[in-house]
Amino acid sequence: MSYVNPKLESRFESLSIDLKNEILSRDVQINNLYDLIAVLQQIIDDGESAT
Repeated sequence: MSYVNPKLESRFESLSIDLKNEILSRDVQINNLYDLIAVLQQIIDDGESAT
């Protein structure tokens, strides 16, 4: 189950619903901004390798 630190809630909520759902589906722990950036980069990398 994914976890987003409540301190990052405003940044997380600013993302699109599709992006939030993708992040949550990855079963990640987002404790700080660097964790959020890392998972966003992973999503980008996965998208690029799929094309």
